[in-house]
Amino acid sequence: MNLERKDKLLKIKGMKNFRFVLYGLLAVLVFLFGFALWYRYTYSMETVQAYEVNSPTLARSLLIAAQGSEFKNSVVEGIVDHYKSNAIFIKVVDISALENMDVSGFDAILLIHTWEYRKPPEAVQLFMDKNPGLKSKMVVLSTSGEGSGKMEGVDAITGESIISDVSLYVEKVIIKLHQLLETGN
Repeated sequence: MNLERKDKLLKIKGMKNFRFVLYGLLAVLVFLFGFALWYRYTYSMETVQAYEVNSPTLARSLLIAAQGSEFKNSVVEGIVDHYKSNAIFIKVVDISALENMDVSGFDAILLIHTWEYRKPPEAVQLFMDKNPGLKSKMVVLSTSGEGSGKMEGVDAITGESIISDVSLYVEKVIIKLHQLLETGN
């Protein structure tokens, strides 16, 4: 009789420990899920409003596909301001629009994106995978928290999204774009 009672007590105690561990794991999962939602909401990029500058009939053309943020919008604005008085058609789109675009007619393609979860946004990765032959026409500006994240096999400009450094990145991008737009690859 005494042995049966000990067995019951051990089973009850084991169940309590199991519940404690189960509730602990559940709490950790809820926390991680909440953290992921907060991170995505806090650091998600804005959608870029599409627009065009100059006539699409011009001989040279530049496609700028970007994610929206104060830094990235300022870089786009600096590049558009630099080229708008030239005889270059400029089309600005959100990075997500690349999936449905025929980009083969552009002389230069500028991708501006942030590194998300230690990788490029899915739209950028799909675009690069779908268009490996266009890498010679591309200039990529990739931002990340530590400023070093970039895709393998892509000659990219990397850095942090520090607003006071916008003019530095605009200059770096223009130097690379100039080579493409002057030669008209």
